[in-house]
Amino acid sequence: MTKVKICGIKRKEDIEYVNKYLPDYIGFIFAQSKRKVSIEFAMELKKNLSPKIKTVGVFVNEDLEKVLEITNKLSLDCVQIHGDEPCEYIEDLKEKIKSKKEVEIWKAIRVKDGDSIKKMSCFNVDAFVLDAYIEGVYGGAGKTFDWELASRAKEFGKIILAGGLDRENIKEGIEKVKPFAVDVSSGVETNEYKDEDKIRDFIYKVRS
Repeated sequence: MTKVKICGIKRKEDIEYVNKYLPDYIGFIFAQSKRKVSIEFAMELKKNLSPKIKTVGVFVNEDLEKVLEITNKLSLDCVQIHGDEPCEYIEDLKEKIKSKKEVEIWKAIRVKDGDSIKKMSCFNVDAFVLDAYIEGVYGGAGKTFDWELASRAKEFGKIILAGGLDRENIKEGIEKVKPFAVDVSSGVETNEYKDEDKIRDFIYKVRS
């Protein structure tokens, strides 16, 4: 079954919602964003999170040591690298993180065209998060992209489909791409806050 990640968790209410509907993953954003959380508040939120839900830290062009520090402090299950980081950055991260507990590394690819997909070949990661390319924007913009490209990208590894997903289009996205997981943020929000009904409906549609 396709797994679900709810990204951009930033309030105690958000934790209550996800504990109720149990997505497989939630994402804390540590990059500049309207959904950014501090390390301290993320730790506070995680204390009340169901142990059935895995945590993902989202970073954009962040200093490697900072990524490691936050990963260790929060005991993150996954690290999502969502900027313009080169393959060498990922290799360094893997080398330094391997002595810790089992932490997955996901690399986000902002998909513009076929060339975007070709760039995936040098990354040796646990999964790729495919998001829409928007100049100067790193995720959370609520825009879809050509899902045919996402299907082609599966030759490079596990695919997490992101970008403009919501309860209206998620069924079609899963049918067309058959991804390992789907990743949603703005698609389960109303007025920039997580919406319980939208979270419930989104997860239900993925799993039904």
